[in-house]
Amino acid sequence: MTATSMTAYLLGSQGAEVLQIQQRLSALQLYAGPADGSYGGGTEAAVRAFQQSSGLTADGQVGPQTWAALFGGAAIPPPAIAAQGLDYKCLALTGAFETNQPPPECFAGLCGDFDGQGISFGAVQWNLGQGTLQPLLLEMNQLHADVLGQIFGTNYTTLVAMLGEPRDAQLAWARSIQDPVKHALFEPWQGQFKSLGRRPEFQDIQTKHVSGLFQLAMAQCTAFDVRSQRAAALMFDIQVQNGGVKTLVKPLILSDFQQLEQSGPPAGDVSIEVARLRIIATRVAASADPRWISDVQTRKLAIANGQGTVHGINFILEDQYGITLDPAFN
Repeated sequence: MTATSMTAYLLGSQGAEVLQIQQRLSALQLYAGPADGSYGGGTEAAVRAFQQSSGLTADGQVGPQTWAALFGGAAIPPPAIAAQGLDYKCLALTGAFETNQPPPECFAGLCGDFDGQGISFGAVQWNLGQGTLQPLLLEMNQLHADVLGQIFGTNYTTLVAMLGEPRDAQLAWARSIQDPVKHALFEPWQGQFKSLGRRPEFQDIQTKHVSGLFQLAMAQCTAFDVRSQRAAALMFDIQVQNGGVKTLVKPLILSDFQQLEQSGPPAGDVSIEVARLRIIATRVAASADPRWISDVQTRKLAIANGQGTVHGINFILEDQYGITLDPAFN
């Protein structure tokens, strides 16, 4: 997607560009809501007010004309995430589902000990209890000790010392820096961890630590003969949320594929690729824990369809994440 295409920021859009819009509208005293990078009703109302005052069509969307009016004639940019690798985009999308936060905030998703895991952190909620968070923090300290020290200040030595302790001591430490009822970390720890998650160095480490899952996802794309970026995103999300496609589900999917081929081309503008992704999404959801079937199906179909509402958040994969139906591999 390029800036000369139909790039626009509108209700449901997320990310750094939306944050810019909110900050600009706030400076113009048209927006008093949170600058959170999420294009909600308050942002839309502020955009309409700006458009009305500027003699523009008041549709509540920031397209090329409105962006230029807001930012001194500048050309509207595509989402910054569009320039990232597919593995990063897939992690950001799944992280947004997991944390209910758009990138880069999804990389800073932070929870306390509500589930007995001490601290859960990052796009896919690595945690101390299972020992999955410690390797990321250790690698950050090995590669970027200066950045880690800058972020945590006087708490840096405490954090590093904790990483060398036995698991029980690590969990005891985690519980000592958070509210025992609300399970929210005390300041400055809360803000320091969030700052770490927003750093590109730590986002790169997170992406590296899901490389195995991403490779499994790509192998599943080959196994089911789906080859788009959207397919890669779906298979990656299945790996993270569902542990992969269950052995007993694969023949059901392939049988549905055969019926699809026998019934002829899909109706309307739906491609064979999208039709196959919908089958995979529906079959994987049906195999999930009965308590979560509806949630899994909504999430997976949002990816298969390229858009949808998950946990009350609107997702448009191409506009927000640069994830398209273009081939992910040959």
